[in-house]
Amino acid sequence: MASKVELKKVVEKMDLKNLTPDVDVEHIAIEVPDINRPALQLTGYFEHFDSDRVQLIGYVEYTFLEKMEEEKRREIYEQFLSYQLPCVIFSRNLQPEPMFLEMANQSQVPVFVTEKKTSEFTAEIIRWLNVELAPCISIHGVLVDVYGVGVLIMGESGIGKSEAALELIKRGHRLVSDDVVELRKVSDVTLVGSAPDITRHFIELRGIGIVDVKTLFGVQSVRETKNIDLVITLEDWNKEKQYDRLGLEEEYTEFLGNKVLCHQIPIRPGRNLAIIVETAAINHRQKKMGYNAAQELYKRVQENLIKK
Repeated sequence: MASKVELKKVVEKMDLKNLTPDVDVEHIAIEVPDINRPALQLTGYFEHFDSDRVQLIGYVEYTFLEKMEEEKRREIYEQFLSYQLPCVIFSRNLQPEPMFLEMANQSQVPVFVTEKKTSEFTAEIIRWLNVELAPCISIHGVLVDVYGVGVLIMGESGIGKSEAALELIKRGHRLVSDDVVELRKVSDVTLVGSAPDITRHFIELRGIGIVDVKTLFGVQSVRETKNIDLVITLEDWNKEKQYDRLGLEEEYTEFLGNKVLCHQIPIRPGRNLAIIVETAAINHRQKKMGYNAAQELYKRVQENLIKK
């Protein structure tokens, strides 16, 4: 389970300018995806202060401090910086006064500045931190983006997941991850899949070895992350098993408490997995747009029986 993200990674991702280079940020980590704008704290009210959050000072807080008497301002700074804050960020390229920077250095609280507007920066960093700090698990499978649908292909080793993904890539679709997929629960309805850094953009093909998809097929053939919209589980064909031929009843599989639509696809010689996956993705999009082919067929059959 993901529990923290290094501050230096946040600085790099958000393109922040460091105003306190003497403060050591190597061992500082963010553990909460929310942001705090210290409005009440600047008036002296520190009860229920979320000091474990990133502290963001925008134009309103900045101008409020400017109108405050110097002695009162110093007192607020001392109390504010006495907490173990992960960092303080000034938006709109607002420059904190030398007294604040001096006290921040003494308290070992890093201070940064961004050119972005307060609301714009808040939305961006919260969205990114929610993904980075989301509960995470690793599963065995292949994740591909097929017509904008995130398809997670699962099944036993050697059943043909990577080969199906390679055929999909050649047909213009995009690879997210092969073999190991990291799933993050961003919300109660959203799962985001990505590849581990070490295997990103690589596919393993038995008999050939490791293939670099990005190098062979270009940057248009890969992407970093994708929401999980559909799960396709490949399994060996069993003639004794009754497979769903209509699709009237939908099956789901669960990851981190989130349910995702799942199809069981039996494998036998001659079946083109790439076309099956493409069709499943298109059919899923069609259902999302309000049309269900199975229900339409059922409706026609019922109408035909009534006529007779």
